[in-house]
Amino acid sequence: MTSSRPAPHGGGSRASSAGLAVAAVARRLGVAPATLRTWDRRYGLGPSARTAGSHRRYTPEDVARLLVMRRLTLEGVAPVDAAKAALEAGVEELEEATEEAAGGEPDAGDAEPDPARPAPAADGEAPRGRAHLRALPGGGEGASSAPGHVTGGSASGRVSAVVDAALAYDQAGCDDLLAIPAQGDPAVWWTEIAEPAWQRVAQRTVLAGPGAVPEVVLATAALRALREFTEAFERAMVAGGAPPANHPSRMRKIVLIFAAPDEVVPLSAHALAAALTAKGATARIVTGPASTHRSLELVTMVRPAALVLATAQRRPDLDLIHAVHEGFAELPVIVSLRRDDAASELPLAPTVQRVRSFTAMLHEALAVVT
Repeated sequence: MTSSRPAPHGGGSRASSAGLAVAAVARRLGVAPATLRTWDRRYGLGPSARTAGSHRRYTPEDVARLLVMRRLTLEGVAPVDAAKAALEAGVEELEEATEEAAGGEPDAGDAEPDPARPAPAADGEAPRGRAHLRALPGGGEGASSAPGHVTGGSASGRVSAVVDAALAYDQAGCDDLLAIPAQGDPAVWWTEIAEPAWQRVAQRTVLAGPGAVPEVVLATAALRALREFTEAFERAMVAGGAPPANHPSRMRKIVLIFAAPDEVVPLSAHALAAALTAKGATARIVTGPASTHRSLELVTMVRPAALVLATAQRRPDLDLIHAVHEGFAELPVIVSLRRDDAASELPLAPTVQRVRSFTAMLHEALAVVT
């Protein structure tokens, strides 16, 4: 791939020339460090500066290219094409990307201003620099306050409202609060609203009456929101001339999603399936009891393009992953594990990818099927 990167500007402060570490850049762009490492490994969108100790660091130009990559992938461009566009972006396009996303004060200890944080707006003034980040969680010019299209100031309050409705056993209220609008993004809805609310409700100790379970109220509302959004999205696709969901042409590159054994309500798996659908991919979730033998039969029958284990458990049973890898060594397997000690139990193979966040899990699955 030919890059037209402009030559780095000479001079500058010693701090800015040191650049940023992967964790700082990931935090600023709202992606997982694993995603940045994948973009570096697969597409060459990595850090170009080095410190005296030979540690690689991201320069402002590197961050600008990542902003272009992030914007394009969230707009539905295939990762390989988005990376090519980012690498070939000229000086003006990179400056535009940085200017549109620039603003705000740098974090303590950061070397230069944050290129991915919008500048604070004056009272009554619309936030500046949002257009380039309209698809990011919390971004979007003219974004509504509805779930799945969340403005930065409304997410926390909506999470609290969802938690309050669940604790009050207000099913109708929870349904309304978690509904995903037609133009919403299930990935944003999950990471900004549903998952934080689910975690907060799970941490609460409640003296409940018979039949009153806050987690069930929230799970029912979340599953309903995902189901209704996906059904409406599929209807719109078919009305626009696309084949129906179960058409063979759409089943050739299917993502098969498993939850961890004993995970009663695998909300993250359902959210991932909806997020993939919204990006034009096809996904199916394995529900109900599924022994290792039965799971292997399903993989043989479905012949998926990728298999994903989506779980909120801290140390899930990974027997399925080992069995699938042994039986289908070439099948890409993506496992969401936030704990490093749990990840040490995964098979050591290039086709088995561990991710730490929902966003990284979505991007890795899309990279396989698109």
